[in-house]
Amino acid sequence: MPRTVLIIEDNPGIGELVRMQVSDLGMTAVLRDRGDSGLARFRDGGIDLVILDLMLPGLDGLAVCREIRSSADYVPVLMLTAKSTELDRVLGLEMGADDYLTKPFSVAELSARIRALFRRVDALSRKSSAEDDVAEIEADGLRIDPVRRRVFLECRELDLTAREFDLLWHFASHRGRVFSRAQLLDAVWGYNHDGYEHTVNTHINRLRNKIEPDPAEPRYVQTVWGVGYRFMD
Repeated sequence: MPRTVLIIEDNPGIGELVRMQVSDLGMTAVLRDRGDSGLARFRDGGIDLVILDLMLPGLDGLAVCREIRSSADYVPVLMLTAKSTELDRVLGLEMGADDYLTKPFSVAELSARIRALFRRVDALSRKSSAEDDVAEIEADGLRIDPVRRRVFLECRELDLTAREFDLLWHFASHRGRVFSRAQLLDAVWGYNHDGYEHTVNTHINRLRNKIEPDPAEPRYVQTVWGVGYRFMD
């Protein structure tokens, strides 16, 4: 059964470009040009991925993303942002977007992001039963539950996005090992394009702000200058 991708984009040219590319990937594309109508279609069910613009009439993309994340079932969200709006990208990630793509973008890059998100969904599905026997990881007051995908710091539950959890779990599962930004893109995002290392930086900064007692002096996710990052030994 083909996957269904909901595209919420009010620019007719971009919307049609994305729709055609999704169709070329053998998936069913559903296009809406307003945030409120897009959210209504999502709530009807049967959506496997949402490609979401930030600036939308009716309901803005951040509000749509927040509503999608409040639903019971996990559906990945790829957010489309203007190149100059770093704050919007950060807010989108905080609202629960899995990834973002800056405009203008190439169809090859769009295809790579879509494929990577579905690889991640498939991997999570395969691991869901296997991880029933995977032990929690505890490190200096930080507890990570891989089955329920929950994180606690000194018994206080932290609110991590899906991507932040995946990043933290990858680090903690390879304690002490140093990863470059390119390696993290491959392992956690499922793609590696030159120039997108800033995606890793943004997520690590957000993760540190949530798990570190003092983000300026990180205890858990440490920087290895000139190389990358590692989880505490």
